[in-house]
Amino acid sequence: MLAIIVDFEAEPGQGDELRDALLTQARNSLENEAGCRHFDVCADPESPERFFLYEVYDDQAAVEEHRQTPYYIKFRERIESIVKSRDVRLWTRL
Repeated sequence: MLAIIVDFEAEPGQGDELRDALLTQARNSLENEAGCRHFDVCADPESPERFFLYEVYDDQAAVEEHRQTPYYIKFRERIESIVKSRDVRLWTRL
């Protein structure tokens, strides 16, 4: 299994919009992707613009399938102008 960890920082004043986009993406992934096993969205209690994702997928094929879904493409377009920074890390889950 693969774990994806993503740190997001929204542009100032865009935290609510990013939070909504992340929660929608998590719900879509869990409801529609057999290879998506876990998708947590976490908020920084000290900063309304900072978020952390923890996603678990069966394998690299499931990750690639995830990245090709219409809702993922729409999500990326939606957040493009509101994300200040994004750091993605891919790990093997033991």
